[in-house]
Amino acid sequence: MLLELSIKDFAIIEQLDVSFKQGMTVLTGETGAGKSIIIDAVGLLAGGRGSVDFVRTGTDKAVLQGVFDISEIENTKTVLTNLGIEPSDDLVITRDLFKTGRSVCRVNGTIVNLNSLKLVGQTLIDIHGQNEHQELMDSEKHLALLDQYDENAVGAIREKYQATFTEYSKLNNQLNKSRQNEHEWNQRVDMLQFQVDEIQSANLVQGEDDELEKRREQLINFQSISDALATSFQILEGDDDVSAIDQIGSVMQELQGISDYDEEYQQMSEEVQNAYYALEDVTNRVRSSIDAMEWNSAELDEVEQRLEVIRQLKKKYGNSITEIINYLQKIEIELNEMTGSGRDLNDLSEMVEQRYQEVKKLGLQLTKVRQEMAVSLEQAIREQLSGLYMEKTQFKVQFTPKKIPDHEGFDEVEFLIQPNPGEELKPLAKIASGGELSRIMLALKTIFARNEGVTSIVFDEVDTGVSGRVAQAIADKIHEISLHSQVLCISHLPQVAARADHQLHVAKKVVGGRTMTKLTILNDEGRVNEIAKMLAGVNITELSLEHARELLQTERER
Repeated sequence: MLLELSIKDFAIIEQLDVSFKQGMTVLTGETGAGKSIIIDAVGLLAGGRGSVDFVRTGTDKAVLQGVFDISEIENTKTVLTNLGIEPSDDLVITRDLFKTGRSVCRVNGTIVNLNSLKLVGQTLIDIHGQNEHQELMDSEKHLALLDQYDENAVGAIREKYQATFTEYSKLNNQLNKSRQNEHEWNQRVDMLQFQVDEIQSANLVQGEDDELEKRREQLINFQSISDALATSFQILEGDDDVSAIDQIGSVMQELQGISDYDEEYQQMSEEVQNAYYALEDVTNRVRSSIDAMEWNSAELDEVEQRLEVIRQLKKKYGNSITEIINYLQKIEIELNEMTGSGRDLNDLSEMVEQRYQEVKKLGLQLTKVRQEMAVSLEQAIREQLSGLYMEKTQFKVQFTPKKIPDHEGFDEVEFLIQPNPGEELKPLAKIASGGELSRIMLALKTIFARNEGVTSIVFDEVDTGVSGRVAQAIADKIHEISLHSQVLCISHLPQVAARADHQLHVAKKVVGGRTMTKLTILNDEGRVNEIAKMLAGVNITELSLEHARELLQTERER
């Protein structure tokens, strides 16, 4: 659950620090005071998309920080571990929004990207605002809502179905592509086969082109190399009276004779001695090279031919042997996918049909599980709506077979309702009023709160458009949810405020020409005054105060 929230230079909030507790906390105050801004801050900590408009005018960045107790949230710990972050009971999320548009997210001090923050945030917080009513209005979202009802029941079979459907789609696309232009398909296969054969037959070896170029240069310049070695050997150790080695040897002997007289002579003697032995070594190596040299015109032809083969392959498939080998690996995979180790189009067609039958079988199983879930959800929704003064409302999950199955299954799912006896069941989106949508969504949240691992749920003015006994029923439902999860709620209804365990008042004031948001934790007297204001408006009367006290007392006794 959310323990601490710190906001700095965010919209009209200069600085705000607040602690939250378990149970139901309501935020009240005038419209525009900044209640929703606080919820926006919580949403950003959960991975919501930021904007430079959030940064307070005149500052460079907004800073948001939240501390969460995750001691009992295994989902969060699993996500953190997968991200390489050591989980602890207290999780600290920090987010900096810069005026430049840059955003920096940190989880327990580790910088993460926005997608990673979302993965963490969706295990911590579920924000439910008025815009979520649009999910009920959009029938395309109803299937996801149904699956959300019992993920344990549907998750495994849906995952298996989707994996099989993905394989089927890949094979089917491959088959359709080949059928659309079988001639081009065959041409592509022939070309790939030719290229694979051409490259494989060359038996390329990494680095051999460099070695061949080196050997080619040696063979082309054989005579020059031979003459240079012979001349060098003649000078170093020839038949002349005095060779280079002999002359250096004489110098070495002369310097050795005077090396005891001065350190400088000793050093010169040692250096000449080193040179003498080095030249002796070079002389032996030159002699060996001369002995090993043998002209072979056939070898030069072989080298030239091999280099020409490699040059032709480079012109077609890459600038180096490495690139050619990488290209070979790539086209071998493509060729294997297209031919399937000799598979023709008939074989491919049979595989597609076989995989479709597997999809169909799994799809029927998935439909059966969802239909069983739908019966349970219908009953659960009716029970919840009964407590929200919609006891005569009928709710049904309608299944319609899709013309073409897709990644989600074989059925379209749509929620139908019958608000009044005697009417037909009709699509929820067409006949439900705003107040009815609020109550149906709240019924869903009440049910889902028992199944989800999320421990903090935020309701942002979901009670708009209701009053009287319905308002009291909504307050009771929100409080019921708070028995399973921490609830933060923005409301203008006195019934909801009185039902809360804790109440925070949000107000704005002008200081030095700047609008600022102030948050106050209300005590019993403060709650009475605030609820009285919600009941009576600006002018608080003794009657409204008494009514406020009565509301609070009644809720405490409950």
